[in-house]
Amino acid sequence: MSRQDPRVTEVRLLQKAEKTGEVTGTASDNLLIQGDSYDVLQALTRTPEYSKEYRGKVKLVYIDPPFNTGQAFEHYDDSLEHSVWLTMMRDRMLLIRELLAPDGSVWVHLDDAEMAYCRVLMDEIFGRGNFVGTVVWQKIHARNNSAQHLSAVHDYLLVYARSKSDLVLNRIDRTELSDQEFWNPDNDPRGPWRRSDLTASHSYEDGRYEVVGPHGEVFSPRGNRWWSCSQATFEALRQDDRLWWGKTGRTFPFRKRFQSELGGLVPTTFWTHDEVGDNRQAKGEVTRLFDRSRIFSTPKPEALLKRVIEIASDPGDVVVDVFAGSGTTAAVAHKMGRRWVTAELLAETADTFTRPRLEKVVAGDDPGGISKAVGWAGGGGFRSLQVAQSAFEIAGSRVFLAEWVRGQDLAAVVAAQLGFTFDGMDDGPLCGSRGRARLAVVDGVVDEVVARGVLGRLDEGERVVLVGKGVTPEAESLVAELSRGSRVLKAPRDLVRRGRAVR
Repeated sequence: MSRQDPRVTEVRLLQKAEKTGEVTGTASDNLLIQGDSYDVLQALTRTPEYSKEYRGKVKLVYIDPPFNTGQAFEHYDDSLEHSVWLTMMRDRMLLIRELLAPDGSVWVHLDDAEMAYCRVLMDEIFGRGNFVGTVVWQKIHARNNSAQHLSAVHDYLLVYARSKSDLVLNRIDRTELSDQEFWNPDNDPRGPWRRSDLTASHSYEDGRYEVVGPHGEVFSPRGNRWWSCSQATFEALRQDDRLWWGKTGRTFPFRKRFQSELGGLVPTTFWTHDEVGDNRQAKGEVTRLFDRSRIFSTPKPEALLKRVIEIASDPGDVVVDVFAGSGTTAAVAHKMGRRWVTAELLAETADTFTRPRLEKVVAGDDPGGISKAVGWAGGGGFRSLQVAQSAFEIAGSRVFLAEWVRGQDLAAVVAAQLGFTFDGMDDGPLCGSRGRARLAVVDGVVDEVVARGVLGRLDEGERVVLVGKGVTPEAESLVAELSRGSRVLKAPRDLVRRGRAVR
């Protein structure tokens, strides 16, 4: 499809489908959307009902797009030409940037095929200064001894902030391994502690002084080292029994860091399979949810998404994944008390994996993955939506409305393209609003009679955009004369301009 085709930038409708569990019926519900990721992102950022809920308010976007490895996976096409893949990603990244909150971040899951190129692309869109880091995930813990050169065992997660100065990432829980270095040989009532170096390799103005140990020994940093704190701070630590001079009381001093005061751990950029799972674990989780007749090709382990979500969001925050696949991101976000929006291109994948998995999560019939770790027993709900077919058909150089675009659907399509909040057609042709502007849509010809009727229903100070499938010159003149700032448009002619949907 040519980029000049109006369908490329068209704002598609999100049509209602099914409800699962407890929902409000509004844009704030958890949403499973079947359709292309670009159309979904366009709807979330451009349709007023959704944009006011999501644009600039999403805390975390995690995407696991096709890696463009040249392989043909069973559940999605992963063989796009390189430049096409980059264009596909660029179009989506621009919209993702609009979705992110000022303190939000995007995590892009890739392998060696496109990781380096995607990082350059994201530098362009987000700015190099907003690059946070690259996480390496050990996806396989067994060597492939038949590999021609090197046995690849890892993927990457590129992490970018909407605004790095506003980004605050959460720490992760301490582990038994990380706490092995804590001890309490002096029976300090504050509990276990670990040693911390009191010297620094960089010069420190107040870092040159001598200290006297418990038995009279004199100590100072050696070589190109300095104390990392002032002498006053050092003595304060001594008074609070936060120094360790060794079991004999005669060794070089260290600072005592108490386990109870340290809190969680700063995340590293290398995540091993025993910490966050691997491909084998992920496939086992999906197999246990369904059966071996339905095995998804490229799932991700729930523990991996748990790590991402706990670092980059808090309960109640919005998490978005527009390459849903088997639905791991939404399932984990749901269990962790986050709101979520996820989208899947293929109807077969959504019907076979994504929706059934999320239904099991809501019903409490998913005891695997992270369920036991977070105490998940079911609850909540989500709505399933469908990206509508294009409202436009092309014949040569001419644009027509599709056959299904009639009545209420016509009004909803017009509202989406023009950026009006769609209010329904209970009030006759008046069906949308945008500040003091009203939208009126007529599934037919706008003539003088129709125009007078619409203008007569406006409140003082309001103006109207009046849209019909046909428009008479008399109606255009009348509206221009009687209602300054109002206008009459013809659909689809005036909904598209120079190959782009009108905003």
